[in-house]
Order: sequence, then C-alpha cells, then structure tokens
Amino acid sequence: MAANPSPNLTAAEYLALERAATFRSEFVNGEMFAMSGGLYPHGQLISRFSRELEDALEDRPCTVTVSDVRLQVAADATYVYPDVMVVCGGPAFADGLRDMITNPSLVVEVLSPSTEAWDRGSKFAQYRKVASLHEYVLVSPDALRVEWFTREANGSWAYRAAEGPPGICRLERLGVDLPLARIYRKVEGLGAA
Repeated sequence: MAANPSPNLTAAEYLALERAATFRSEFVNGEMFAMSGGLYPHGQLISRFSRELEDALEDRPCTVTVSDVRLQVAADATYVYPDVMVVCGGPAFADGLRDMITNPSLVVEVLSPSTEAWDRGSKFAQYRKVASLHEYVLVSPDALRVEWFTREANGSWAYRAAEGPPGICRLERLGVDLPLARIYRKVEGLGAA
C-alpha cells in the first residue's frame, strides 16, 4: 500500500475523485492511498502471468484483466486494483460505469518491498471477504517463487508454493497448471531468455 493516505472520505467521495484522477488510488476504510509505479520486472511478471492465464483459459468462460480494473471488496469500505484478476461466468459490475468488478475468481499480486506486508496481511484479509474469490496468488519479483491460497469447501484457505524452473503453480479451482519457467521467461534478472 502506498504512503500518505487521504483520511476520512466517503466511498462516494473516493469514487468521484478516483474517476477524475490521472493516477490510481486505492480506498480502505475511509482512507485513499495513492499508488506508486512498479519496477520493470514487476510489470513483466504482471504481463507474463496474465498471458499464461489467458492462454490456459482461452476456451473457457473466463476473462483476465490487469491493473487498471478496480475491485470493489466491500461497498463503502474497500476498493483496490489487483495486479491480475480472473472473472469466470461474466463480470458483475458495482454500477453502470463498468469500472468496478465485484466477482473475481482469482486475484494475483506481484510482490514488492513496499507492498509485500500489505499484500500478505490486511489486503488478503480484505480479499477473503469476496465470496466469489477461490484463489489468491502471490508472485515473487526476486526469485522464481509463486505462492497461492485456495479457498476450501469449509471456508479455510490452503497454502501452497512452487519454486524454481521445475515448479508448477496448480490453480485447482480453475483447473490450470502454470509452469514457473514460463511465468518467469524473459523476466529481467530472473527468467530464461
């Protein structure tokens, strides 16, 4: 999460400011947080992961979006921009403007030093409130390592991880296997050319 929050806003005030802004901000419990840009490998990993998901889900009723689509976690409380989202069965929008999804099946966050604690902790706690969300993925920008959580039938979240070129991120709920060697291919400083 970015620094310097703007406190004590209503969700309506946030949305009015955000829709007119030239930069993105997230909104959590009345505070608006400006988002900073990422490093080149961060952008590469968002692109690579979304491409691998697109290819794997090509013949299914699922779509993949990246960073520019807002997720409404809870009306009037939390609005965030996941790095990658998958929506299956058609998007549900929060309103008629079609800029806020409410029903992702999967969310992916590429970690960074400034957001890792937020992505692993409070942001994941927010994501767990989304009834449609079945899988949450964390992608390391420093090593070939992907971690993911899968919502079990009893509501608990099972943790899994894959490392190194032979590793495979098995997204069971989507029925997708993503080889780390492909996700990290051409990623500066990490992937094979």
